[in-house]
Amino acid sequence: MVLADRGYDHDKYRRLVRDLGVKPLIARRGIDHGSGLGTQRWVVERAFAHLHWFLRLRIRWEIRDDIHEAFLTLACALICWRRLKSAR
Repeated sequence: MVLADRGYDHDKYRRLVRDLGVKPLIARRGIDHGSGLGTQRWVVERAFAHLHWFLRLRIRWEIRDDIHEAFLTLACALICWRRLKSAR
């Protein structure tokens, strides 16, 4: 399932996603807010905000993909550890 905002409200995007075997949930233009997609998309936006706590991920300094992916994995592990630690 792909969640997207009104900027992607076009038949070609929906068709492309369906051709890949994924269900598109794209907000429609001209319809009032309140479709419910924002509550699900908020989780993704929050995850990106957490990753931007790490300057090396916000501004990509590494040229090699494997090093960048290693820092991304480390950042995800730290974010999870912090959340688990505060949940006690």
